[in-house]
Amino acid sequence: MRARIDVSEIEAQTKIRAKYLRALENEEWGLLPGPTFVKSFLRTYAQALGLDGKALVEEYRLAHEHPSEAMLEPIVSTPQSRRTGRTQGRTQGRPGSGEKPSRGYMLTVGAIGLVIVALIVLLLAGGKSPSKSPTSSGASTTATTGHARTKHRAGGKPAAGHTVSPNALVALSLKASALVYVCLIGDDGRKVIPGVDLQAGETTPTYHARRFVMTLGNSSVTMIVDGRPRTVAPSSQAIGYSLTKASGRHVLAAGQLPTCT
Repeated sequence: MRARIDVSEIEAQTKIRAKYLRALENEEWGLLPGPTFVKSFLRTYAQALGLDGKALVEEYRLAHEHPSEAMLEPIVSTPQSRRTGRTQGRTQGRPGSGEKPSRGYMLTVGAIGLVIVALIVLLLAGGKSPSKSPTSSGASTTATTGHARTKHRAGGKPAAGHTVSPNALVALSLKASALVYVCLIGDDGRKVIPGVDLQAGETTPTYHARRFVMTLGNSSVTMIVDGRPRTVAPSSQAIGYSLTKASGRHVLAAGQLPTCT
């Protein structure tokens, strides 16, 4: 109001809907999509107004985030007294702490030992299994490729000596045209871009994976897929995509957007 800037001007500049801007001003957090987007909106809005975005986000975290969320994203170090109390609680009942080990502690140690023994037995049994001779070169190649694909879809890694065909990988990089929040996840749930804000004009390195899923804070970004630029549909709120070589690019439903927090 002091700068005589209309809400519609800020909406056009930040790509944040006017109703969300008003919710930020009135601290009506329940009208916003969630804590991750609140912090992204605060940073974008603060930059547009020339304010300290980090200070606003920290104030929001301290005043409005739940304790469970604060544990995931600590802002200040844990007081020494609390750390000492937890350490003392963990050492009670352990051998060498001056007290007799509890029954629960002994049962836990015994269960861990049984699991370790079972894993060793399974590993030894697997190492002695006879290898099957391939009936033909074509059949062996097909079986190997199918096995690698099955393990990848199940969330595992290909067996040693098996490589992923380059033709199955998608090459992806992102170029921001304005400030935009990005959470990019590759194969096996690896956080390639772990929830950061890309500045206007910033371009990421080129990443490769069989499948990408991503959450974008707004549409101010261009995808470079296998060397070809792909625009994002206009949106002032978060949007998600799934990207594979076989099925191409698909928009995710609101409940399927990945998070990096």
